[in-house]
Amino acid sequence: MTAHDLRSQLASLTTEAFRPELADIDRLPTLDIARLMNAEDAGVPAAVAGQLPRISAAIDAVAARMTRGGRLIYAGAGTAGRLGVLDASECPPTFNTDPAQVVGLIAGGPEAVVTSVEGAEDSDELARADLDALKLTAEDSVVGVSASGRTPYAVGAVEHARAQGALTIGLACNEHSALAAAAEHGIEIVVGPELITGSTRLKAGTAQKLVLNMLSTITMIRLGKTYGNLMVDVRASNAKLRARSRRIVALATGAGDPEIERALTESGGEVKTAILVLLADVDGPAAARLLEDSGGHLRAALARATG
Repeated sequence: MTAHDLRSQLASLTTEAFRPELADIDRLPTLDIARLMNAEDAGVPAAVAGQLPRISAAIDAVAARMTRGGRLIYAGAGTAGRLGVLDASECPPTFNTDPAQVVGLIAGGPEAVVTSVEGAEDSDELARADLDALKLTAEDSVVGVSASGRTPYAVGAVEHARAQGALTIGLACNEHSALAAAAEHGIEIVVGPELITGSTRLKAGTAQKLVLNMLSTITMIRLGKTYGNLMVDVRASNAKLRARSRRIVALATGAGDPEIERALTESGGEVKTAILVLLADVDGPAAARLLEDSGGHLRAALARATG
């Protein structure tokens, strides 16, 4: 694609549109600019709401594959790639997932999380190589993320994944995007032109973060990683999370501190197991077996234990 072709393509994108009414924004008082940004951001949830049926269908498809051992893989460049890496990196401490279960791929590799890697986003070959390195299977789900919906790395990842039989999702912020068209599940959150022309880390980035929150969180709910709205699979890897673990057990069971400490000790610090120890009145090994037989779903394990 020539530079002229690329300029023409960008000019046609809603996310790249120039807003002449904001041409003097740099002359405004800081508070007025903050109000403008806040008003812009307020419209993002409504744009997401319009795509909830598509988002929900994608989540159900992802959860079905992850139940069978598949992985959730994000692929994007720049801000979109960083958002995927962020979401993936937060799953292990929040839901006690294996780090290989939710993966964030960013064009240019880990270095691109903190600095720009020139040209990486323009390579669909790089996307294919990154997915091949993961030994992609048909049980995996690949989410291409791109504000423009045209980024070669994201589109290439989705096209390659679909050819391998994996589930594919395309998350973009423009209508009629190549990314959504390439994916089995196309999700287009149209938030309109940015306050700063083309700065898609703003509204588009916010929209992408909201959708990625839904994809990972609701999938984990479907996988039994929560009990109600409690993070019962939280990994207590620091002092704050250890305190949170005790609070979660207390909220789920109503037990006092001595009982909670006993249950957590019996359960090797596993919150979900400790809750089952207290609610089903079983010992730690029995609770662990019940959970294993129930696919890790606490409600199902409780039903087994209580008949």
